[in-house]
Amino acid sequence: MTLTMSIPALLFPAISLTMLAYNARYLAIAALIRQLHNEYLVSSSKNTVLQIKNLRKRLSLIRNMQAIAILSFLTSVITMFLLYIEKLVWANLVFGISLLLLMISLFLSFIEVQISTKALAIRLDTIQENK
Repeated sequence: MTLTMSIPALLFPAISLTMLAYNARYLAIAALIRQLHNEYLVSSSKNTVLQIKNLRKRLSLIRNMQAIAILSFLTSVITMFLLYIEKLVWANLVFGISLLLLMISLFLSFIEVQISTKALAIRLDTIQENK
């Protein structure tokens, strides 16, 4: 396969949209942390503590997802530069790294969604306890 400028350029919108989704998750978690902080100050229940631990994991994952997606974006740009200066072997190698980084970022996103589902289960347990 011949790598051309248009191939790494195809990743630009995908990575940008992924970053927007990650940022939306981050903002939602930040708002939830502020809410849980207030709940914790009022009454430090077991469920609130579990949710805080869960959010700490999710926040760490989102930070790593964002960092790896940015590295994927950067390596795509480097690929285009290498193509521009006609270093095709290096361009192919760096583009492969870019794709690998994007896959890692998406895998971390998958894990974060799984943890998010557990957080909702904890919240539902709280509702059932109050009945």
